[in-house]
Amino acid sequence: MTTTLRSLMGACALTALALPATAETLTIATVNNGDMVRMQKMTKPFTDANPDIKLEWVTLEENVLRQRVTTDIATKGGQYDIVTVGNYEVPIWARQGWLLALDDMGPDYDADDILPPIRDGLSLDGKLYAAPFYGESAMIMYRKDLMEKAGLTMPERPTWDFVQDAARKMTDKESGVYGICLRGKAGWGENMAFLTSMGHSYGAPWFDMNWRPQFDGPAWKKALTDYVTIMTEAGPPGASSNGFNENLALFQTGKCGMWIDATVAASFVSNPKESQVADKVGYALAPQGEKPQMWLWAWTLAVPASTDAPDAARKFVAWATSKAYTEQVAAAEGWANVPPGTRTSLYENPEYLKAAPFAKPTLDSIMSADLKNPTTVPVPYIGTQWVGIPEFQALGTAVGQQFSAALAGQETVEQALKMAQQISEREMAKAGYPK
Repeated sequence: MTTTLRSLMGACALTALALPATAETLTIATVNNGDMVRMQKMTKPFTDANPDIKLEWVTLEENVLRQRVTTDIATKGGQYDIVTVGNYEVPIWARQGWLLALDDMGPDYDADDILPPIRDGLSLDGKLYAAPFYGESAMIMYRKDLMEKAGLTMPERPTWDFVQDAARKMTDKESGVYGICLRGKAGWGENMAFLTSMGHSYGAPWFDMNWRPQFDGPAWKKALTDYVTIMTEAGPPGASSNGFNENLALFQTGKCGMWIDATVAASFVSNPKESQVADKVGYALAPQGEKPQMWLWAWTLAVPASTDAPDAARKFVAWATSKAYTEQVAAAEGWANVPPGTRTSLYENPEYLKAAPFAKPTLDSIMSADLKNPTTVPVPYIGTQWVGIPEFQALGTAVGQQFSAALAGQETVEQALKMAQQISEREMAKAGYPK
């Protein structure tokens, strides 16, 4: 070997030793909700403490996120190292072996502090397969000034009849104020999240105990008729295109008298930096039909089995869902704006309870949600605003398209229900139900 070649090789070796280790990149797929967007802005403490980990974000609208993440994880594509999913997907995907267990989150994580209904929904055989970033149930957010002007007092848990009467009386279309805002955008996690929970409260299940769809029954006809009627009479124009974020914007700008949706919205509608009506908002439990309307959801961070960086991914998930992150948000944004609905300790914190007037109805709603008994009749599935079977993603969206069309006036309630029944019967037969 020549002296020149030895010199070159030695120089290369010294250069290689001098270079820092290549940082691991975590690609994180998440939803474009306010709490998740805030998280992306607050990761400096994590990246400072872990210079060997680089974060890359893919932020998507709910329906798009669900479609892309489901496709990637089912095909073991490995596109994402961390995914934002809900408590509908977690037990189904864990059973398929698509998610890694989160059984070692560090000594300070305190998984036992997670609220029992949330933790149970994210576990399989006693192991946690996703960590909750925030948890939610449903509540009514309403304008106290408009309720008073209508001569009404909001009960702690109103009936659906009260809600419909109040919506009509609070509507002032000439002033651009609508009595009620509800989800209308088609999607299993958009309009069907609301309508499934509303249907359940009316005693209208998706399936009977033999897995026969129930959209041809009187309970679903009453539920969907009431929904379309009140939204036509007292809802905003173009409601069939409105999901969570669109209704949030309408409420914050003073255009809605009442909004029934996820409890997580309460911190946004009460934030004076974001909401024009922050000082006028009241809160009540979701409406009572034949049964109280129930809702239990958690946007969570999970690690796909296809990731090539499992340790780094777990480390980030532990940080983002920790008590320390909650305290970081409180220091920067105030206690009212911390991610809600996940930990018992938050609801024992006097600073949070003082800052968040919506804390008690949120906790009461989460703790009363019953995944196994969502409606007035026995059902073969678990789920409150969703149905815990793999087919529900596609089926819920297909039915949601029919119901959104009915809201838009493109078909009648009767036609939408007939199509929902036919679609559901066909897809359940194709999937081999009853199993």
